[in-house]
Amino acid sequence: MSVTIKLYEKSKKNDWDSFLDTAKNSHFFFYRDYMEYHSDRFLDFSLIILDQKEKIVALLPANIKDNVLHSHQGLTFGGFLIDDKMKTETMLEIFKTLRIYLKKENIQKIIYKCIPYIYHIHPAEEDCYALFRNDAKLFRRDVTTTIYLSEKIKYQEQRKRAVKKAVKNNLIFEESKDFRSYWGILEATLNAQHGARPVHTVDEIENLVTLFPENIKLFVAKKENEILGGVLVFENTQIVHTQYLANSIIGRDVGALDFVIDKLINEIYKDKKYFDFGISNENDGRFLNIGLIAQKEGFGARAVVHDFYELKFP
Repeated sequence: MSVTIKLYEKSKKNDWDSFLDTAKNSHFFFYRDYMEYHSDRFLDFSLIILDQKEKIVALLPANIKDNVLHSHQGLTFGGFLIDDKMKTETMLEIFKTLRIYLKKENIQKIIYKCIPYIYHIHPAEEDCYALFRNDAKLFRRDVTTTIYLSEKIKYQEQRKRAVKKAVKNNLIFEESKDFRSYWGILEATLNAQHGARPVHTVDEIENLVTLFPENIKLFVAKKENEILGGVLVFENTQIVHTQYLANSIIGRDVGALDFVIDKLINEIYKDKKYFDFGISNENDGRFLNIGLIAQKEGFGARAVVHDFYELKFP
């Protein structure tokens, strides 16, 4: 199959989003309404790949910086988005055409973030083979920790005790719309533990929740109407991802965060396929935060990798 590549433009928004509706490795944050919330921070260079009949066969969410094409830096992951019609031979042709297209645009290399298999509705690693065939270099590997919900591994004792402590303290679990109160706890937690701030501002999150109310949700533990801890989740077709987790000082003493996570795993999302805690890395994957990943593994989560490739043009 011969293919052509076109640069995304706003007039193609409906075409882009419609293809995502049936893609086998789709995620709600690939929809243009999500991607546009930080359009002022990135120079968008998203690509649409078409067959001979001008039908979309793949999408590539991307931005350009210093003559380098990145599979979008504003997203956790995201290579080629494809549907069930995609064949491995076609993906090889896409990469061949992409190299020619980008060289004409004076782009020197690609930084490509693969979509982890746990986010695939059907197998979708045609791009990984094409990267190998094009001598792309694996230069970064992050570790996320994930629970396969139909065959859960038992909690470690420390996590069990924390959940029991929360129950003993009569904590209340609920879904909340009070993002501003929670963001205060989150900012304090990230600053104290990592000297960092949330990637999203509370205004951005509230806007995104308005756009994607079925996908972005906040669950909290409360006592006497005060939020003590919680989890902001990104919910997709068969997987839920914990985007932000936080405990207040009191919450740490009474097991608030563990209580919320336990409710999500065993009640709210028990019928999903995967529960993903996110990465525990810094320094391009070279540093593993042992304390952070230990907490996640304590709930029975185990390693899945996020791979980053560099493809240079000779």
